[in-house]
Amino acid sequence: MGGAYSSTCMWWAFLDLFGVSMIVPLLNHHMKSLGASPTTAGIIGSCYGILQLFSSSIVGSWSDIVGRRYSLIACIVISALGYGLLGVSINIYIYAIARIPVGIFKHSLSISKAFLSDLASEKERPHVMGRFNAASSMGFILGPVVGGYLAELQGGFYMTSLICTVIFIINAGLVWIMPQTGEKLNIFAHPDSSVTLRINQPPDSSISHNLQEDNGKKPNNAAQTVVAQIISVFKKVTGVAFSEMWDIFLVRLLMAISVMLYYSNFALAMEERFHMTPRMTGFLISYGSTLGALAGFSLGPLSRLYQYNTYTMLLHSSVLTFFSILVYSVAPKMWIVILSSTFLAFSTSIGRTCIVDLELTLGEQHGSGTLIGVGQSVTSVGRILVPLLSGIAQEYSPCGPPQLGAVLALASIFLMYKSKLGYSYSSHKKLKAA
Repeated sequence: MGGAYSSTCMWWAFLDLFGVSMIVPLLNHHMKSLGASPTTAGIIGSCYGILQLFSSSIVGSWSDIVGRRYSLIACIVISALGYGLLGVSINIYIYAIARIPVGIFKHSLSISKAFLSDLASEKERPHVMGRFNAASSMGFILGPVVGGYLAELQGGFYMTSLICTVIFIINAGLVWIMPQTGEKLNIFAHPDSSVTLRINQPPDSSISHNLQEDNGKKPNNAAQTVVAQIISVFKKVTGVAFSEMWDIFLVRLLMAISVMLYYSNFALAMEERFHMTPRMTGFLISYGSTLGALAGFSLGPLSRLYQYNTYTMLLHSSVLTFFSILVYSVAPKMWIVILSSTFLAFSTSIGRTCIVDLELTLGEQHGSGTLIGVGQSVTSVGRILVPLLSGIAQEYSPCGPPQLGAVLALASIFLMYKSKLGYSYSSHKKLKAA
């Protein structure tokens, strides 16, 4: 895989989450300044989550059809317009409208991951994805610091929105000027095909071509082309939804919910259990985020240590996640909490990369954009469920949410163990193909 493309994607990831994380912590405060009630703010936030839930798989599938470059540029530019409109929102109605294009098209990171999976061989994919996640995590760590500083200035929110918009435009420019590559796309190349697909050629051009034919005649107008794309997107998404990959997506959902439950009341639990100040809790969260970012760089050596067996890596990281959450939930001393946070940051970083790699390996016939998009939709379902589950668990105890998370993590481990044969077969298939 070309180093230039890998480095460019790292910059995309860093700048993307750096820009977003500058502005996201300021959104609730800005809504309050516009006169929005907590209920209105909650409704707008929920609508954004619902848009992300349904659009991620559709946009991912669309990128399989029209090509990564063009879909990535479209998503970045439209998201930039949304953040720009956010910066000039003078009332809650403009603010709500500004969240719509971002909710639908803010999938640049998902398409970038699909782009990387197209370029990387199956053996090096975990390493490349780990570096990508590390770069994005670094952006997420630095962004809130810069955004918080700017927010203290007069007109700080509008200045932050403008900078975020400029960052997205710069990202779109990086995608636009990136030279074309003639490297093969591992995910979409079919064994019986003699055609070499390229990054700027839509991976499903043959599917789109067939859909556009009507009794041997090829329609030339744009409307029919759009209809063909819509039909193809629908077929690809439903193909994944009704495939035999339900177990891997269920594992993803359970692990995502377990980790989100751990963080759902973290600050409140630290205050009640150990009388920690919000400042110290923030330092502890930043410590875990930094470790998680650094862990992404360990995927290469770790993959070689495990002989590129992604299933075993995922299973072991999930076991470590389970014990870390469980130990945290019953920890009597602060040093035990810090120790469990250290292992959890490492295990979740490894697990996120491995689950994506397994999805791409088990469902390679569906297209990486569709698979990553559906995976993001599954995670969005977890984000919708977690506040409810966390609230119910907190009625029992401040330790209730992480204890429930540990139970769900254990359930995902059991599910992975029951599906061991299929996962192991896919991992060994990669080794033989190498």
